[in-house]
Amino acid sequence: MILAFSNGFGLAAAAGAATAYAALALGTARLGENTLRALLTAAWALHALTLVEALLGVPPRFGFAPALSMTVWLVLTVYAVERRLFPQLKAHWALAGLGSAAVLLAVVFPGTSYHAMASPWLPLHWALGIASYGLFAAAAVHGWLMVRAERAMRLAEQNDAGVPLLTLERLTFRFVEAGFVLLSATLAVGWLFAETLYGPGLGWKWDHKTIFSLLAWAAFAGLLIGRARLGWRGLKAVRVLYLGAGLLLLSYAGSRFVLEVILRRA
Repeated sequence: MILAFSNGFGLAAAAGAATAYAALALGTARLGENTLRALLTAAWALHALTLVEALLGVPPRFGFAPALSMTVWLVLTVYAVERRLFPQLKAHWALAGLGSAAVLLAVVFPGTSYHAMASPWLPLHWALGIASYGLFAAAAVHGWLMVRAERAMRLAEQNDAGVPLLTLERLTFRFVEAGFVLLSATLAVGWLFAETLYGPGLGWKWDHKTIFSLLAWAAFAGLLIGRARLGWRGLKAVRVLYLGAGLLLLSYAGSRFVLEVILRRA
């Protein structure tokens, strides 16, 4: 376990991002809209700098914590865009808390250094996979908001999500559909071009990462089919979404966590 940043700039960016996220999470109920937007922008930008430092450093690093950090950053990117379209959307405190935790986790567990790569296309393969992580994570956040809105409607309470239930449902499944496309592409590329990406003799393997990825793909495929053919909605659909997201989390991030933290293997 070492600090992720070898220079003061990277460590300062991580500290600044974690602090800005923490201030955003703690001050959601007390700060004005302009202040909240400024904090979110600052945290988002500093978070991006920490990811660039890790991925484009010499040598580049990657692992379970940077993968989770990038996933949370993508979710916050989606949230920042959605705030422009739906100013009433309220999820500052939860997402900001996740952002702060993700940045600090990547500082403590920086991942593996990659001194040489078999293929220059490997980062693109990673990017596809992490993008699917981000989209499914965004879907899970929207699913959580959807369940809260549905419960509030049943109890005749105010919807604190700030967005109508049907809008949340539509956004949730748009993210699931986009994530499913990227996950399918990631698995197809890994199957067809594994030796090109990772080197001779390092083709498709039936390891934990592969098995959990395929199980997640099956769960999301079942969710989309169930919604289209059986009309799955509400809590039933969200439970399947959570199942698929959990399996996907166990695939790369879970496997790398075991290797890096428990087994201490690169």
